[in-house]
Amino acid sequence: MKKDIILCGVGGQGILSIATIIGEAATKSGINLKQAEVHGMSQRGGDVQSNLRLSNEPIWSDQIPTGHVDLIISMEPMEALRYLPYLSADGVIVTSSKPFVNIPNYPEEEALQAELTALPHVVQLDIDSIAKELQSPKSANMVLLGMAAPYIGILTMEQLRSAIASIFARKGEAVVEANLKAFDKGASC
Repeated sequence: MKKDIILCGVGGQGILSIATIIGEAATKSGINLKQAEVHGMSQRGGDVQSNLRLSNEPIWSDQIPTGHVDLIISMEPMEALRYLPYLSADGVIVTSSKPFVNIPNYPEEEALQAELTALPHVVQLDIDSIAKELQSPKSANMVLLGMAAPYIGILTMEQLRSAIASIFARKGEAVVEANLKAFDKGASC
């Protein structure tokens, strides 16, 4: 089994945490992993993107060819649309429905929604509102990871939950529990 994933969003939204958790789960499970350089992370508010390639077989390149991405996981709808050329015909987009307006010429929300809903395989929720309802606004990225978990396929929910617990352990049990709760809420939506 193989899964090619693009993670994208805006600096400061938690894309690197999602990549770290998926990487931890893959490593602990003995799944081969390649991750391309993450772009834009040096600037809060700048675009962030990472290629993740997971496989039971050897992986020779960390770059995903155009038209071969199985899953786009995006913290921001415009960023999801930016990587459409990479998405395979059967690929899935899992994204926040709420824009993060950080540039002056940001597209109208209605136009973004129209473009997303015209695509065949899109799952989207207002992850920020869900995280706030859980009284954990910083865990919106874990809501998104929970939403994406069924589409990752090569990793189980338990493997991802275990990686969340491991990655956040140094921050204390309350942080671990808040992130697991957010992940579980995203998975149930």
